[in-house]
Amino acid sequence: MQDIVNTSVKILLAYDIIPETQESYYQFMLGEMVPRIQSMGLGMEMAWHTAFGNYPLRLVVFVAESRAIADNVLNSTEWDEMETRLQQYVANYSKRVVKYQNKFQF
Repeated sequence: MQDIVNTSVKILLAYDIIPETQESYYQFMLGEMVPRIQSMGLGMEMAWHTAFGNYPLRLVVFVAESRAIADNVLNSTEWDEMETRLQQYVANYSKRVVKYQNKFQF
């Protein structure tokens, strides 16, 4: 059996929260998006907040046990719906899939 860390990938979502939508953003993320994504097979590893510097305000990291699982989630209608709704609350949105490393990745 392969070591799960060697086959895992991270899905990195980086963005700025639109100030006027902050309360709705938190309700959506915590009440809908995170639970739905977790039910699809991804684990939320962490969420980072930028306090200083010219970087996106938020970096949210999900982990998939394999690239195939990540691709299945990212190519689903459910993901598209969640991503579209998220973009109503954020600006400067970007998404990346990277090989899992046990350290901060941006």
